[in-house]
Amino acid sequence: MNFSSHFLLLLLLLIHFIPISVSGECTCDDSDANAGDIDKSQALKLKLIAIASILVAGATGVCVPLLGKMFDSLRPESTGFLSVKFFAAGVILATGFVHVFPDASESLESPCLGEKSWGDFPLANFIAMVSAVVVMMVEAAVMSLFNRWHYGGGKGAAEDGGGDEENRHRNHVHVHTHASNGHAHAAASDGSSEGLLRHRILSQVLEVGILIHSVIIGVSLGVSVSPKTIRPLIIALSFHQLFEGMGLGACITEAKFNMRTIATMSIFFSLTTPIGIVVGFGISNTYDENGHTALIVQGVLNAASAGILIYMALVDLLAADFMKSKVQANPKLQTLACISLLLGLGCMSLLAKWA
Repeated sequence: MNFSSHFLLLLLLLIHFIPISVSGECTCDDSDANAGDIDKSQALKLKLIAIASILVAGATGVCVPLLGKMFDSLRPESTGFLSVKFFAAGVILATGFVHVFPDASESLESPCLGEKSWGDFPLANFIAMVSAVVVMMVEAAVMSLFNRWHYGGGKGAAEDGGGDEENRHRNHVHVHTHASNGHAHAAASDGSSEGLLRHRILSQVLEVGILIHSVIIGVSLGVSVSPKTIRPLIIALSFHQLFEGMGLGACITEAKFNMRTIATMSIFFSLTTPIGIVVGFGISNTYDENGHTALIVQGVLNAASAGILIYMALVDLLAADFMKSKVQANPKLQTLACISLLLGLGCMSLLAKWA
């Protein structure tokens, strides 16, 4: 199945929707104006540097785990690859909790919104919760449909005396029996059709969550006319994209897509933030980051993205990998996994000081 059209549609909708939605009457003072550091000419030069830096960082990050075919230490299930995955999972978890969710809460609880129709209701929390639950439901529904379609035929053939299909059905039962012992993710992480489907769902939903956030941070940098604001963001967002790319690249590697899909997903991730910067620059004269519509749109999208990233990091990455028999049976690997996870959490949390 070719999923590139879905990502293209999503990206085009976001890029088309955000510039239309961000205009509105400002109720608060402009942050750059208050900073007293407006220099459009210098800001433009820094934005061009930011585009190049973030593009290279994102492409490098997403390609690192994909180099497993060239380096044995980065092959799936190798100790090096697992370390990268745990580090990247920590990065994605910190991105959701420390970067994206606070931005969502700040937007939806901004005093610039005045009297909010939802009052004191924690809307950002609610949207994040719902988005996480929706992702879980979608994953469960797709896996359920796949099992009914794939193994339903096998059961019927077994009743007709098909020995091969009967063996396949027995293997399927073994997977579910093994899952009852708390190792469902480890059993589904092999080269089976079910395991591959799960990894493909994971990688694509994760990319959707990352793309939403990447567009928003790109637009936010692109509309700024303050060199003082842009300079630290260049370094911070470059590392941000590098680490996020590693997490996404690890998921894409395990999904075993064909080269066309791998290239499409990698290119989309690498280009989204630079495109957001270009869009932000194009609408900088009309963009009002404190307008009612802009705050609500950004808040809702960031909250949904946070819910997706947090669910993916905790359930589909960390819980799955910590339950793998290779990790469970090796105390040294468990220690390495914990250290890699904490490093990912720490590095990404530290970046929140600047971005």
